[in-house]
Amino acid sequence: MSPGTADRYDFVIVGGGSAGCVLANRLSADSANRVLVLEAGRPDAWWDVFIHMPAALPFLIGRRRYDWQYQSEPEPGLGGREIYHARGKLLGGSSSINGMIFQRGNPLDYERWAREPGLEHWGYADCLPYFKRMETCAVGADDWRGSDGPLVLERGAAAGPLSRAFFEAAQQAGYGLSDDVNGYRQEGFAAFDRNVHRGRRLSAARAYLHPVKRRPNLVVHCRALVSRLIFEGDRAVGIEFSRRGRPVERVYAKELICCGGAFNSPQLLQLSGIGPAALLQEYGIDVIADLPGVGENLQDHLEVYVQHACRRPVSMAWALARWRRPWIGFQWLLGSGPGATNHFEAGGFVRSNEHVSHPNVMFHFLPVAIRYDGSRSVPGHGYQVHVGPMLSDARGSVRIRSGDPRVPPSLRFNYLSTERDRREWLEAVRCARTLLSQPAFAGLDAGELSPGPELASDTEILDWVARDAETALHPSCTCRMGTDAGSVVDPRSLRVRGVRGLRIVDASVMPSITNGNIYAAVMMIAERAADLILGNTLLPPERVDFYRHAHEVPKTASF
Repeated sequence: MSPGTADRYDFVIVGGGSAGCVLANRLSADSANRVLVLEAGRPDAWWDVFIHMPAALPFLIGRRRYDWQYQSEPEPGLGGREIYHARGKLLGGSSSINGMIFQRGNPLDYERWAREPGLEHWGYADCLPYFKRMETCAVGADDWRGSDGPLVLERGAAAGPLSRAFFEAAQQAGYGLSDDVNGYRQEGFAAFDRNVHRGRRLSAARAYLHPVKRRPNLVVHCRALVSRLIFEGDRAVGIEFSRRGRPVERVYAKELICCGGAFNSPQLLQLSGIGPAALLQEYGIDVIADLPGVGENLQDHLEVYVQHACRRPVSMAWALARWRRPWIGFQWLLGSGPGATNHFEAGGFVRSNEHVSHPNVMFHFLPVAIRYDGSRSVPGHGYQVHVGPMLSDARGSVRIRSGDPRVPPSLRFNYLSTERDRREWLEAVRCARTLLSQPAFAGLDAGELSPGPELASDTEILDWVARDAETALHPSCTCRMGTDAGSVVDPRSLRVRGVRGLRIVDASVMPSITNGNIYAAVMMIAERAADLILGNTLLPPERVDFYRHAHEVPKTASF
């Protein structure tokens, strides 16, 4: 079925990423709904082992075939560095290239959302049934975890000598352990859930889209670049897009749903006349709705790697040898071996000071010293923790710099731009150093490689962060839901304010970032949005207990 100028759908979903795949599945479940998904990237071909092998993550990030390769503007707080931002360039979006770490965030993140005017029904009790609906927790369901959802979550083994030392060191440093950081207690250290199933990446496309792609009422087009939304007055009625250099096509729908993520949803709105009027007029775009919040409030997680050399040959460095790759690939085809895991099997969450109500620092432990893109691995054996503040108060923006949809928008994050952010960075690095210096690592630790023991003062540590930090790839909040003048979408419906027939469902609608990898939160939002869009009765709130540390947070606490 090829869309032409006369084609009409009930729903057109712009973006086949994490949220778009969920909506494609749920909205097309009713055969009366005609659903079209337009994805600018390529298909996630079954034969492309780099996509489906969890350990092949470094082969995806930074390669034009898989990655849109965004770049920030020069960041003043990072010495003018431009920060590379990977975004998935294929079905499944960034869920097809990410680290596969599944973290819901802390329940108090959603309680924070619910304290904002109009968001009273986005509290933890309201969101929990949707988290449970989307997942099958491989270690078993309980009051906090689901048992029959499309997304199978397997727990990392975290069983090697380095992982065991990591958990022991966490306790020696005064931190607790958790049975499940996505369950009753997030604070503490544990083996992490991953969207890895039977040794293969289980992206949103593989979990939600591929099982239903043969539905006659569901059409998916890849390599379809949307140029603008079509309006009749204040109602969004259609989409203009092009495929592989062909003439521009138009399709029409009762409802349009933007699922492009924190960069592309505000970009598309601005290109279509929705956003700050002065910015649109600068590029000759007719203003449909003057919404100054479109593209503002950009939030992200920044992180560094605190790396140590290992005196014993117990890290995963041996698996990096090129001559081992055929054997690792063969093992992976059988569902085992080092290719069948993302290796981010252990980590934890801590409070870096007494002025926060819940953890504001996350650790990912990796039993090898290497960067996300596979570069700069240290000679010999090593290990590292990825660490950074989770609730930074730095805010940035996404703004078009051309009327051409092929030109990436301007991205400004303002990393390290606030006093609190800089203070929490110092606390985060010191937490990591304290943990890795515990007696549990005594027989393994051959010395700190990065940042290096010679960097000890506040100034030296912050200068190192400015030189070495990179994004954890969690951009969000650029079309936030709310009821104030700076908000973009209505939290009761996810409809864009000031226009009709248009909704946004992706990370951009989050009012504030959650403390953890945001993939799980995005999927939950999409699951809940499906019921809102279809007019279904929302799942009833589930009021369960969750861990809060014993003492009361001072009144000066801020998020």
